[in-house]
Amino acid sequence: MRSIFSRALLAACLLLSVPANTHAQDAGKARQDAERSARTAETPRSLTGARTPCVGGSAGGFACQNVDLVARLVSADLGGGSGVDLNDIWGWTDPVTGVEYALVGLENGTAFVDLSDPENPVFVGHLPTHSFSSLWRDIKVYQDHAFIVSEASGHGMQVFDLTQLRSVTTPPVTFSETAHFGGVGNTHNIVINEETGFAYLVGSTFGGQNLCGGGLYMVDIRIPAQPAFAGCFGGDGYTHDAQCVVYHGPDTEHVGKEICFASNEDTITIVDVTDKSRPVMISRTGYAQSSYTHQGWLTEDHSHFLLDDELDESSFGLNTTTRIWDVSDLDDPVLRTVYTH
Repeated sequence: MRSIFSRALLAACLLLSVPANTHAQDAGKARQDAERSARTAETPRSLTGARTPCVGGSAGGFACQNVDLVARLVSADLGGGSGVDLNDIWGWTDPVTGVEYALVGLENGTAFVDLSDPENPVFVGHLPTHSFSSLWRDIKVYQDHAFIVSEASGHGMQVFDLTQLRSVTTPPVTFSETAHFGGVGNTHNIVINEETGFAYLVGSTFGGQNLCGGGLYMVDIRIPAQPAFAGCFGGDGYTHDAQCVVYHGPDTEHVGKEICFASNEDTITIVDVTDKSRPVMISRTGYAQSSYTHQGWLTEDHSHFLLDDELDESSFGLNTTTRIWDVSDLDDPVLRTVYTH
């Protein structure tokens, strides 16, 4: 059976009926408006039942390279309605049945798709947004629960027990949230460290005011249906995305500590969050030709951090670029090389 990551990638490539939106608000909104205008006359349709091979750089009308089109579900067939955009995706494997699901963010909520037969994905149901529709929604999973945030005003964090999916016999159904955390209003993104059971909400506001300066808003989710505020770090302003881990890399000073690697618009900012009441910034590092530090990911040995800047291509005329940082010394990250795609 394919891993959840391969199926999530499959779903990311095939379920999204429009080009993926980025998360810098102004740039993303402008791009979304342009895309909607360009496809005004288009009536997208779902494609299921048979794999469409990539031949001559095309599969089912989509440009491709070494990737076949297995299936496609458009927004109208995911509870989104015509013209509703998709924005993010995550995955979950039912530990009892082994069935893999795609958790698909839409402007108006979250869709759940059964991928047990990849050529015939089944829309199981839809969880409506807690408040309003929004271009931005993000989903992560911990202990068989989905945690969902959005930039919609007053949305907070939805908690949804994913084990409900295995009981659906007549899909699709409309679900209700299992629990709700109202300590935040709108949130751009959510990061979960599954080793510790803490969620980190970033880019959060409440009542129009930034929480934690838009930085790491920490929530204890060890009891998923009872999330509780745990701490705050706003010492370097707005965080767009992050990865938080129990560090096991080469910097012996920090081994065993919980460390967040934050993409903070124009820097990599590394924070020790072991003590949620007293987080400590270890370092913040900028780089040439930064335009919008968007997201990054550690290598498995925690020795390097792969960073993407959202707007450097348009700002500086670059091809798609990944910056590879040596983080073997967390106090002094070093940009080792730049990979151009």
